[in-house]
This record gives sequence, structure tokens and C-alpha cells, in this order.
Amino acid sequence: MLENSLVMIAIILIINIVYVSFFTIRMILTLKGQRYLAAFLSMIEVVIYVIGLGLVLDNLNKIENLIAYAVGYGIGVIVGMKIEEKLALGYITVNVITKEYDKNLPKILRDKGYGVTNWAANGLEGDRMAMQILTPRKYELKLYNTIKELDPKAFIIAYEPKTIHGGFWVKSVKKGKLFS
Repeated sequence: MLENSLVMIAIILIINIVYVSFFTIRMILTLKGQRYLAAFLSMIEVVIYVIGLGLVLDNLNKIENLIAYAVGYGIGVIVGMKIEEKLALGYITVNVITKEYDKNLPKILRDKGYGVTNWAANGLEGDRMAMQILTPRKYELKLYNTIKELDPKAFIIAYEPKTIHGGFWVKSVKKGKLFS
């Protein structure tokens, strides 16, 4: 079966897509502090890597195998990123500056389950409201859409916090009470 060059190319391509997808997910898990899951995944990853690389090294005289390895690597990066997007691990902090001061906006967001801290702010064109909102990444797009519906001219910037400690909201999320 491995003597058929098309089958060999397909196997190398698939192996490298799987390997690099695992590599991408492992790196993200490592950055998110999921060390034991990352370590377990790395054991599977290295076995896949050795098998794929071995197939290429055993057949270095066939350039198509090397090309399949490189193409599989590139596709694996994309697949790994898509998987990570679907998993949406971790949290984001979203800073919002509204076009006008709207005291109902934080309440609406809190009623949807988001953790919101707000304060009065002053911009070039007058009074604004600044809000800091914490949410799991899986709700990120819903949050953006909600904010845009409520204030289409809001300024929004998001980042991933490294550490979260304390507050009532963190306890609610751990209990699965966010319902946005």
C-alpha cells in the first residue's frame, strides 16, 4: 500500500495536518495554563510527528513526499487555528466607550450575564461611559453584536487577561450561570 505514491502523499499530508493541528492546540493549552492536558496531547503529537517524518526521511528521493509534508504543515496550521476558534478557550476583557452616557446600558449587559464595571468618562465631543466587560471567549461575538445594537458608534477594544481573581462574576461563570 505504501508503495503507491499517491497513497503515500495522502498519508503524509494527513499525518502532518493532524500533527500540526495537535501542535497548535497544545501550544494554546500551554499558554492558557492547561499543563496536564497539554502534556497528554504532546505525547500523541510526538508519535504522529515521528511517524510522518519517518515516512518522508525513508523516501527522501521522492520530492512529492517532501512537498506533501510542507503542504500538510501549512494546512495543519489553518486547521489548528480553526479548531482553537471553535473551542474558544479562556476569557476576554472588552473595554467599551459609548457615544453618549447611557446609564441603562450596563444593566442591560448585566441582565444578559456579563460582568460589567462602568464609570463616567469624558471624550473630545462630550460625556461618555466607559465599561470594562469580562466574558468567556465563546460569547465574544454575541457581546460585540449586543453592544453594536445598543450603541452602533461605541468604541470597542478587547484583550485576553492573563489572570482573573475574585469578584462575584467569576463564581457565576464557574457555576454556568452566564446566559447571554
